[in-house]
Amino acid sequence: MVEQWDRQDDARRIGSRSRTIAEDFALERPLLMPLPEEPFETGRLFTPRVDRYGQIPVRTNRYSVPIRLIGKRVRVILHASHLVVYDQNVEVARHERLIAKGAVRLDLDHYLEVLVRKPGAFPGSTALEQARSAGKFTPVHDAWWTQAMKIHGERDGTRALIEVLLLGRHMTHEHVVAGLATALRAGAMTADAVALEARKAAQAETEPAPNARTLGQPPATVTSLHEWRLAHLPPDTRPLPSVSHHDQLLRRSRTSGSGHREGEAQ
Repeated sequence: MVEQWDRQDDARRIGSRSRTIAEDFALERPLLMPLPEEPFETGRLFTPRVDRYGQIPVRTNRYSVPIRLIGKRVRVILHASHLVVYDQNVEVARHERLIAKGAVRLDLDHYLEVLVRKPGAFPGSTALEQARSAGKFTPVHDAWWTQAMKIHGERDGTRALIEVLLLGRHMTHEHVVAGLATALRAGAMTADAVALEARKAAQAETEPAPNARTLGQPPATVTSLHEWRLAHLPPDTRPLPSVSHHDQLLRRSRTSGSGHREGEAQ
């Protein structure tokens, strides 16, 4: 709409001038200074302090940041639709901007270090509820979590799930979900198994498409992490170790022992 108004205004004349606005601007354009090369920051700057809940106030709302920043002052750039949080010059959080007053936006990832030590607080946490609403905590997560609690107990099963969520810091969300689904079908309720299957899903994306012989989906299997590590080691070409030198020590020990017994008998 603004561009349309500009085009319409180009044909307008100011007062009794002989030239239109577009004609006057054509004469002025060569005299203008060039645009700056650096981008112009349009966001509003805030420097709130992180409270004991790992949250910062920005205008009338609150947003979460990593709990390691509790007590520190951070830098926030508030834009029309989102905000970015910096610790020094490092981005530590990014949120969609809240419009309603008094609202809270929590990122589940910001609280995982605390929750892994206190897994009992995980099921009823607001961060988990918001992660479900946003689609980040999927039904696959819930199904794997339920099965993990049946096998390991509520506390250890929840801790295993939180360890899986920590994988999202260096793996994509899609690969972690794929790893959860494969581990669930195979009955492997450990974070190591999910990590391995997530890596396999990531590697499968970079491999060539399967031919007609491999189109059938194989049954879900989970590779042992120990076996996977051994399979990826380079071949060992060293000769087998020998214990012949140690055998010489054994023979000497027997000879000296028999001579000592003969001396005692004499």
